[in-house]
Amino acid sequence: MSQPFTSPGVFHVIRLTPGADLKKSLLDYAKTNQLSAVGVVSCTGSLKQGNLRFADQKEGSAFDGKWEIVSLTGTFNSESGHFHLSISDSTGKTISGHLLDGCLIHTTAELILVELPQLEFKRTQDSQTGYKELDPVLK
Repeated sequence: MSQPFTSPGVFHVIRLTPGADLKKSLLDYAKTNQLSAVGVVSCTGSLKQGNLRFADQKEGSAFDGKWEIVSLTGTFNSESGHFHLSISDSTGKTISGHLLDGCLIHTTAELILVELPQLEFKRTQDSQTGYKELDPVLK
């Protein structure tokens, strides 16, 4: 386990409208508001197009049709983010994976985000995993 950090939280409530790109909108929101450490608390809504990268895959998979957003989790800042999305089709079949650009809102996405103003989320190369992993630091 890495060193734990604490910070008071500031909650942001936003709604994305039809046609918005879910991932790009989150990163743009962080950039516009100069947010350096944000977590997704809740997301409810629907997509008209999905794009996910499944575990241990190099490329994403795109999905057309109407999808309910079952859950969205993630950590991000104004430069990058790491998000996982679960969506279900009209039969309730659920798929999950890494959120990629190209997940377009169908009717709405209602989000509650928590900003951690005393922290900054950096991503540094981890020799164990081979990926850039979350590295929170105090401001």
